[in-house]
Amino acid sequence: MTESRPRLELTVRRLLRRARSGMLATALAGEDSPGGEGRQNQRPGDGTAAGSLGLGAVMPVGMHSHDAPGEHSRTGHPYASLVTVAWDIDASPIFLFSALSDHTRNLARDSRAALLIEEASRRANPQTGPRVTLIGRIAHVAGGADESRARRRFLARHPEAARYAGFGDFRFFRMTVASAHYVGGFARAMWIEQPRFAHPPEAVAAIAACEEGVLAHMNADHRDAVGLYARRLLARRGKGWALAGLDPDGVDLKRGAQSARLDFAEPAANAGEVRAALVAFAEQARRRGGRNRPDRGASFNARGDSPARQTRRPTRNKSKK
Repeated sequence: MTESRPRLELTVRRLLRRARSGMLATALAGEDSPGGEGRQNQRPGDGTAAGSLGLGAVMPVGMHSHDAPGEHSRTGHPYASLVTVAWDIDASPIFLFSALSDHTRNLARDSRAALLIEEASRRANPQTGPRVTLIGRIAHVAGGADESRARRRFLARHPEAARYAGFGDFRFFRMTVASAHYVGGFARAMWIEQPRFAHPPEAVAAIAACEEGVLAHMNADHRDAVGLYARRLLARRGKGWALAGLDPDGVDLKRGAQSARLDFAEPAANAGEVRAALVAFAEQARRRGGRNRPDRGASFNARGDSPARQTRRPTRNKSKK
């Protein structure tokens, strides 16, 4: 790889933060799962033991299902799930899981997991596209400030989840990443260990301390500038865009159910550097005038399309002979 190591790590974090979903691999649980006796006391067809997360009170009474043939032989096998994901300030994945899902039951038995994030499946040859696998452990987010932040950041990325986030069987979870395996295409693969992948703790703490204040200030006093970010830097249409999240690598924007990502040129380590980056965005957007095209360095949109893949309307030559 010709890319420098710090730049590669930044590339990986940017790829992750654009993602809204991924493939989660857990170890398939069996009858010996904590708190569960076989597959009794479950919703039909679900596969989650009521006691696995201490949520027996929310399970319907009297519902049972029978063990599937060969269940014992499948215990511990990899089990893949499509899950929605958001990202904490330090780039740790955040999830909203129901106790009634198989992957939640699996994690109650074995917290080890892998999460695949990719931007390759839309290519003619997916093997040429970038993807990253995160290896780590997933645990329920305890109450207090950590849970409040996880809730706020997840719902900012997935506002539709607010309809069920308050249900008794739903909890927020967070992955503690041990390592990441990045593949950028043919002959472009490498492992990144957590200390090199993560931001310095002091930078994470500084951004966490200023995030809500920055979002409130920008959305109240600089709403026009945020609209310019969306329209002129990301080529997003419509009015009413707002900042929804802040981290050392950039900002998340939202408009109703739509979301977008705008990356800083370089990671920010404190409130002053965040302010400088936001001012630079505004100046850049104003220089662009009415040209609603994304910059080369702009992030992907909510669907995961890169600016290079977005359809660009040809500009008209306004000069007349």
